[in-house]
Amino acid sequence: MVVYRLLADAVAVIHFAYVTFVVCGLLLILLGSVRRWQWIRNRWFRVIHLIMISIVAVEAVLNITCPLTTLEKHWRVKAGDAVYAGSFVGDIVDSILFIDAPEWAIRIAHIMFALIVLSTFVLAPPKFSKPTTVSS
Repeated sequence: MVVYRLLADAVAVIHFAYVTFVVCGLLLILLGSVRRWQWIRNRWFRVIHLIMISIVAVEAVLNITCPLTTLEKHWRVKAGDAVYAGSFVGDIVDSILFIDAPEWAIRIAHIMFALIVLSTFVLAPPKFSKPTTVSS
């Protein structure tokens, strides 16, 4: 049972890291566009960021439960825990990730967040061109 609880906690931490990357990534892109930080225009960072929030938005549009949520619940049940009340780490991460709001409101928030991230491609576009090389 301890192994299942640890697996559930690991999934919760991965889920938290995913959400943190998406939310903090947007905040840093917005701040960086004002502060003129060039690193926020890194194409890999921006494309990965857009893909990650797009996955969330597609799940919201199609009313699909996040696979990480499903997997964590599976491991919690296998551990004999009540869902979202299994262990200290799990409870902390879940209390941060999950809010008590109507499902439709959460779906709209996910979609709006994705649209904001997409708009940053216009407001602070990433650099997709290859750097020019200087030959001597």
